[in-house]
Parts: sequence; structure tokens; C-alpha cells
Amino acid sequence: MPRILGVDIPANKKLVFALRYIYGLGPTRAKTIVDEAGFDPDRRAGDLNEEELNQLANIVAEKNYIVEGDLRREVTANLKRLSAIRSWRGMRHMRGLPVRGQRTKTNARTRKGAVKPIRK
Repeated sequence: MPRILGVDIPANKKLVFALRYIYGLGPTRAKTIVDEAGFDPDRRAGDLNEEELNQLANIVAEKNYIVEGDLRREVTANLKRLSAIRSWRGMRHMRGLPVRGQRTKTNARTRKGAVKPIRK
């Protein structure tokens, strides 16, 4: 399994899809990186040698993409900041409720969890 930026990417997948396993790289950024490196998009990640893997990592560093641990820390810090200032979004995060204005009378099961039975 090839490693880029400390992440094992699947060797059997095409390069554009394998790069998405790195937290912070989505479809658009992965395609941009592969195009800039000049690699065939249909090439498998397992076919890359160490030099080519380093080339991909250097492109991510050049473009100043925030990925993996730094991005996770930043997102966590943002959520802690919202909770600390007791903002609406912070309170919704703390209570485990939908944050972006969705209804909760029905259809909030993903955030609220399983239905709790009412005892008589």
C-alpha cells in the first residue's frame, strides 16, 4: 500500500480516487493534483514508485492545502470556539442536534439517535 502524507492509500484504485482517502482532498483537488503531476488519471496508485509519491506530496505542500492532522485540529478548534462563546451553532453541536436549520419534530434521527420509548 502506498503512503502519501502519512496515509495509506489503496493500491488497487485509480489515482484520482485513491487520493481522496487523504482527509481534506476531495474530487476536485485530487483531479487537480493528478493533472499537475502529469500522471494518467487511469493509472493505479499501486503502480507509483517512491519518486512519484514524493512528487504528489510536494504538489500538496506547494499549493498549501491543509490536510490530515492540521485540518482535523482546525475543525475541532472551530467547534470548541463556537461552544465556548455559547453561539447557537455551538449549542446545537453540544446537544447533538442538527446545526443548519433542519427540522427536528420529525426526521432528525441521524443526529438524535434511535427513538426513545415513552414509559407510562
